[in-house]
Amino acid sequence: MSAPKPTAFSRGIDAEEAAARLLANQGFAILARRVRTPRGEIDLVARRGGLLLFVEVKARSGLRAAAESLLVRQRRRIAAAAEIYLAAHPEFAGLDMRLDVVLLAPGRAPVHLPGAFEAD
Repeated sequence: MSAPKPTAFSRGIDAEEAAARLLANQGFAILARRVRTPRGEIDLVARRGGLLLFVEVKARSGLRAAAESLLVRQRRRIAAAAEIYLAAHPEFAGLDMRLDVVLLAPGRAPVHLPGAFEAD
């Protein structure tokens, strides 16, 4: 009997954990995971010094497919969720903010795309 196939939820948790390890290795502290706001979810919030990251994690069968899966409407959702998060956490108001993406694919090293998109 083979092992059960991982669910999309468990694959997402594993991808977020891999992305968090990658960011931690770059000196970032992970402040929050799976932050839910009325406008959507932020996968990871991380900080290093005066820089605050809002990170979208995309895991697909290949890195190109992962990159192509970040749609315009998702970018807007993440930016809006980041604004809500900042409003709820005024202690971060003076920090620089960046919207990053971490791409993951089986058998490939994770790819961190700093400033992958801008808030509109």
